[in-house]
Amino acid sequence: MSKQGKHKNKSSKAGSQNRQQTTSMEESVKEREELIRESGQVILNKDGEYCIHLISIIGEVEGHECLGNNTKTTKYEHVLPQLAAIEDSEKVDGVLILLNTVGGDVEAGLAIAEMIASLSKPTVSLVLGGSHSIGVPIAVSTDYSFIVPSATMVIHPVRLNGMVIGVQQTFDYFRQIQNRILDFITMHCEADKERLEELMMETEMLTKDVGTILVGEQAVEENIIDEVGGIRDAFHKLYSMIEDDKKVSK
Repeated sequence: MSKQGKHKNKSSKAGSQNRQQTTSMEESVKEREELIRESGQVILNKDGEYCIHLISIIGEVEGHECLGNNTKTTKYEHVLPQLAAIEDSEKVDGVLILLNTVGGDVEAGLAIAEMIASLSKPTVSLVLGGSHSIGVPIAVSTDYSFIVPSATMVIHPVRLNGMVIGVQQTFDYFRQIQNRILDFITMHCEADKERLEELMMETEMLTKDVGTILVGEQAVEENIIDEVGGIRDAFHKLYSMIEDDKKVSK
């Protein structure tokens, strides 16, 4: 074969490889866009060094009943299997949870929080906008938590939808649910249970409700959230935790 023929053959192979790489990159971008669109999740890879799985908890945490099409929701049946897949994956180094939620179903929220808390991977949460009601246990379920200065956290008593029978057993059931939530929160942050109950039963802050709104630094002062910070701080902390985790595993 002539030199010119060999050169054409090499050029053809190089062109084929470039096309394959371009196709692979396009497919990767499409998969990422699809993952974001369907579940609000994305896999981030910093220069091939860290593989971070990002999960967003937004709108209302949906339980056993489907909410309306116009309601932004986080579906627990999507989040739970994904958390299990993260735990099972050797590729994922850490998890970042972004929260902007009004709360929602207690059982579904606690299930998500328990799953996050039981992960062996380093986890960090960042409260953006708000993390209200059952969003509080989810926010504190990670190894470390951040809140932006303008974000809010609302702590209030448990509510039930529909008809409520006014008997002692009903109130005992309410108390049991509230204790489950308070116990989880105090297990995963430095907040005092009695203080949380005080915040939960505050009657002077909300005009038509019972409870407390904590803004940014106030959530840190109450020892619920670890630190005020943004996305840069959350990534920096997560990278640091991953490095520490790798040193321990060596």
